[in-house]
Amino acid sequence: MSTQQARAGTFRRLLRQPLTLFCLAFLGLQVLVALAAPLIAPYGPTELSVADKLQGPSADHWLGTDDLGRDTLSRLIYGTRTALLASGESVAIGLLLGVSLGLFVGYRGGWWDRIGMRVADVMQSIPALLLALALVAVLGNGLGNAMLAVGFIFAVSFMRITRAVVLAEREKLYVDAARVLGLRPVLVMFRQVLPNVSPPLIVQASIALGTALLIEATLSFLGVGVDTSQVSWGAMLDASRQHVAEHPLLAILPGLAITLSVLVFNLLGDGLRDAGSPRSAGSARPAKETTPDTTTVTETGDPTGIGPAALTDLTPDPATPAADPDQKEPRPALTKAPARVAATAPAAPADALLRVDGLTVTDPGGAQLVSDVTFHINRGETFGLVGESGCGKSITASAILGLLPKGVTVASGSIRLQDTELAGLTGEPLRRVRGGRIGMVFQDPGSALSPVHTVGRQLTDAIRAHSDLNSAQATERAAELLGLVGVPAPRQRLKDYPHQFSGGMAQRVVIAGALACDPELLIADEPTTALDVTIQAQVLDLLASLRERLSMSLLLITHDLGVVADSCDRIAVMYAGQIAEQRTVLDAFAQPRHPYTEALLAAVPHHGSGDEPLATIPGRVPPAWDWPQGCRFNPRCSYATDGCRTTPVPIDIDGVRCLRAAELQLAGAR
Repeated sequence: MSTQQARAGTFRRLLRQPLTLFCLAFLGLQVLVALAAPLIAPYGPTELSVADKLQGPSADHWLGTDDLGRDTLSRLIYGTRTALLASGESVAIGLLLGVSLGLFVGYRGGWWDRIGMRVADVMQSIPALLLALALVAVLGNGLGNAMLAVGFIFAVSFMRITRAVVLAEREKLYVDAARVLGLRPVLVMFRQVLPNVSPPLIVQASIALGTALLIEATLSFLGVGVDTSQVSWGAMLDASRQHVAEHPLLAILPGLAITLSVLVFNLLGDGLRDAGSPRSAGSARPAKETTPDTTTVTETGDPTGIGPAALTDLTPDPATPAADPDQKEPRPALTKAPARVAATAPAAPADALLRVDGLTVTDPGGAQLVSDVTFHINRGETFGLVGESGCGKSITASAILGLLPKGVTVASGSIRLQDTELAGLTGEPLRRVRGGRIGMVFQDPGSALSPVHTVGRQLTDAIRAHSDLNSAQATERAAELLGLVGVPAPRQRLKDYPHQFSGGMAQRVVIAGALACDPELLIADEPTTALDVTIQAQVLDLLASLRERLSMSLLLITHDLGVVADSCDRIAVMYAGQIAEQRTVLDAFAQPRHPYTEALLAAVPHHGSGDEPLATIPGRVPPAWDWPQGCRFNPRCSYATDGCRTTPVPIDIDGVRCLRAAELQLAGAR
């Protein structure tokens, strides 16, 4: 969105807030009075006239005079300049120092956060006014020194507030999305996180303006604020103390000015916060979902996507005994003795694009979230990673991209993108990989896009992070990307905010961002979650067509076997942080060799009479700190033996992690 359009949206929201408009008008009047003080003040602020002292309102002195004959109206006008200058100076210092430090320690965390908060605790343990008086005593009297002291006090408050909101904001998906796109940490902090945490800072800044005015008035009232050459409302109150009985306006007028100014400052923050945020626009609605001409929509009555058409080529081999249709739980045919299990996984080709070898990821407590995961992805291939929630699919993807949560680390193993080792990669080399060579599509497009930036801004940031294009060229490239993923009227939609897109269109925007710099590998983590069936088909067809058109590889993470059947070449079934089975989709669906794969296939809804109950897998995936001994699936497996419960199970040369893989004859997809 252009600057003019952003301002127009803010202005429209302001028009719906009359109280905010009044506060802005009052503040604008004060600024005008302060700037034009020499022109509109009838007398100089320090001009004495002893003969006219303590006069009441008259034609010569509209608001009377003080004990030295100085014009009260003129001093109020010049006092406005002092009040605004003092408040603005102190709050500017507080914002610059406090927000920068709070953003840094909140985003970085760790020792930076601990040290920063200990310093803030010490500073805030001292009363603000007492600290200001101490700093003024050290630096000397004067408005500049007084407000410098107040600015340091405000910096601590702004730091704590910024740090608190950043701690929550940094865990949101759009921050990970910005890191995946390859934005430098400074850009992530100041261009992504800071605008999203600005609403509470706006409110705090408005409160601080009023507080600064009160502190300045208090210091001037005590005689340690402005010097004799300047005028302050606080100093006017101090001068009026001895003459309140005979001339009450001397105290009422500056007191009223202070009260109204503080009230306006406090009310203004809430209004500006609401007007400046596009999320407060209640009338904005997502655009109606449209089907782009470049996308083929697959309509099916099967909500899983697994229907007769999807599984036409997944018919079991005729040599495989068919299950008895009258037997609800077919048992396997057994051979005389179990086959020996090899301790090595299938070898990856030398030219594989991505090779994950023996990946083990642990949490801060030492529990293995992912254990000895090995797989590879060939060039131009769609590889599926499937399993229930909690099986380690997303953690594996996060390890590939270096996006593991704080405290979660790669304990062992290798992650190689061609000749680049990604495990342990940090800093600038990792940033060049993110977005430049690997893109990622997150499962929730609404969370993966920053709500306070237009999609054009977010796409151009990603493009410019990996190229030398100027702003105009990056905008042109962003429009091309939106057109590539099938967003209608792409140039116009660049100006829209994420909340103005429907779910399917927002997911297309996320895909466009992932493709911004032509990655070699695209990771799609549950890309069709929360989308209706028709839009799911559109997104899947779009990913497939983009993979072919751009000659990239695709890692598809999902728990939907219909998506796997429709999109993937090979599949790795994960359970409890391990690869249970890794084979081609055709082989895994037609002749599964791990009981977990069979159970997943049996639990998929299928066309039938409608009277047959839906199959389920008993129990649930255990937490990482409570993995079972032996085969991790054994508590839920109807084929488990005593050996399965006690013997660690490596993955065999055929890609199956099951002691009884050679003797079981499992049912394939129906």
